[in-house]
Amino acid sequence: MITSMPVGGAETLLVNLMRRMDPDRVRPEVICLKEAGPLGEEIAAEFPVHSGLIGGKYDVAVVPRIAKLLRKRGADVVITVGAGDKMFWGRLAAKLAGVPVIASALHSTGWPDGVGKLNRLLTPITDAFIGVAQSHGNFLREFEKFPASKVNVIRNGVDCDRFCPNPDARQSVFDELGIPAHAQVIGLVAALRHEKNHSMLVKAAARLREWHPDLHTLIIGEGPERATIEPLREQLGVTDRVHLLGNRSDTPRLLAAMDVFTLCSLNEASPVSILEALACATPVVSTNVGSISETVIPHHTGLLVESEDVEGFANAISQLLDDPGTRRSMGEQGRELVIETGSLTSMVDGYENLMHRIYSEKRPSTRKHAADVTSDCHVTPQPAPHVTRLPAVQPHTIASSSNVMTTS
Repeated sequence: MITSMPVGGAETLLVNLMRRMDPDRVRPEVICLKEAGPLGEEIAAEFPVHSGLIGGKYDVAVVPRIAKLLRKRGADVVITVGAGDKMFWGRLAAKLAGVPVIASALHSTGWPDGVGKLNRLLTPITDAFIGVAQSHGNFLREFEKFPASKVNVIRNGVDCDRFCPNPDARQSVFDELGIPAHAQVIGLVAALRHEKNHSMLVKAAARLREWHPDLHTLIIGEGPERATIEPLREQLGVTDRVHLLGNRSDTPRLLAAMDVFTLCSLNEASPVSILEALACATPVVSTNVGSISETVIPHHTGLLVESEDVEGFANAISQLLDDPGTRRSMGEQGRELVIETGSLTSMVDGYENLMHRIYSEKRPSTRKHAADVTSDCHVTPQPAPHVTRLPAVQPHTIASSSNVMTTS
């Protein structure tokens, strides 16, 4: 269960998870509390996607509405994706509907009050809280105070066959954007939202122009912060060097064309975009927030700086731009790390096995159904293993041994 399915890291992760699940074990569906969004519309032909269930922040009628949908679809498992309203309404509705397994997958650590007091009240009815890195799991136990027995770590994973080094990418991207062959390119892939802090990259790009006059910056993603980024780009005189590319379907090609990938988020857990960049053998310069230090290992796969340190950010990027040998070495080591610890297969196995185990423990007489998991919607439970695929939907995820529905 999820709020919506814009083009973003958690949403892309959800799509990849659903597509890779074993259809003989899981029938995923997606529930979007609000609109389906671009990714929800994209996968609607593959999975059931339920959207538009909530009328506003205080629409308490959303609970019986979701519960009715869950019962109708026969959901065995509900997984809420992210914190906020979807986490609260989704779990409450799942309990009301009698869904056997209720879980929450969390992807960040930056909320002032964590998941919030209301969400913590529902801890007793929640079977599992899913973190995306070891330090994130520690955060869920120590800061959020979730029971250690309910906290599970399933690392984010990416498709290392799709995200891989591409020798032809650079020339094709440069030709498309009119970038000179001798230029260098840095970039960022993230929805244009406040917490992603794109302004820090634009400011760094302006400083870097003094040292690297031919540098170009690619910003891939769309969102409300475009209204802030565009005037800042003009104010700093880098409109011709900072390219706002919007949402793209060729992210692997763009990442493979970059000299350095950057991320300047104010809060994160384990961002998928960093895993994708490293899988393309592109080194990373990032702010040191969340669990990023588990993948961006200083002087091994990239460099880390403190949040909001524009000067340090620009210096770290410049350091890598000046040293092609180090860039190459970091990129190679980054890809090796992702292949070893962040594969899509291991992530899918983690979700399937966790849901199956919990379902089997709670419903031992129907173990064969415990494998079905649905995301951002719900999956109808079946007497035998099967997966119902629903288009991505907003804030609530339902997952079950037979049918899994996810909401975020």
